[in-house]
Amino acid sequence: MLIAGAGVLTVLLVLVLVVVSGRGDAPDAAGRAVAVPPTPPGATFAPGTVRIVDRSAGISYPFLGDGWYEYREDPLVETATVAGQYFVTQETLPDSPGEFIAQCTSGPVVDGYGWAGAASLESTAMTLADSVRSNYYPGPNERTVRRSEAVTVDGAPAWVYEFDLSWRVAGYDASGERAALLLVDVGRPAPALLYLSIPNTHAELYGVIDRVLGDVDLL
Repeated sequence: MLIAGAGVLTVLLVLVLVVVSGRGDAPDAAGRAVAVPPTPPGATFAPGTVRIVDRSAGISYPFLGDGWYEYREDPLVETATVAGQYFVTQETLPDSPGEFIAQCTSGPVVDGYGWAGAASLESTAMTLADSVRSNYYPGPNERTVRRSEAVTVDGAPAWVYEFDLSWRVAGYDASGERAALLLVDVGRPAPALLYLSIPNTHAELYGVIDRVLGDVDLL
């Protein structure tokens, strides 16, 4: 979700996107852990689904398959609406009633993060990255930036920001997380944010980040 946790939850019960349901085995493809609000248990996608289509954000991206559940609840702090997928990685947390999850979610960015058109892609992405770090992950934590660069998504200007977080917080199975934010100028008043986050308890799924980021289309 956090679908991409701070001391832990945010106003929405968002932790490293903490979700309060949707249990199941970890998928073979990939994921992320964040704190999010409750989702109906076992909220699955329609048979035959191969892509998640986020009409509010104006983008689509791959559905990661069995073991991933549909994120149906309230948006994150940073987006007006939310679409996407998640799976639970830790069912109980030390300081909240939520769960830790892996997630891949999207939505149109709300006001307040500095968006002023394509020229502000980098600065807005940086501000969003600081926001998810403080809202959805245990703290204190340390950040290592893996990449921060301009990219093109289906012909549209975009910025990708990928980082690793590490922490030592009692009660968490994970001691770190890999996250990526893709901010896309979709030609609408609000840019689209695609947010992925995977705890290091599922480090074998880190490769899904490149898979998803490399297959995003505009609607």
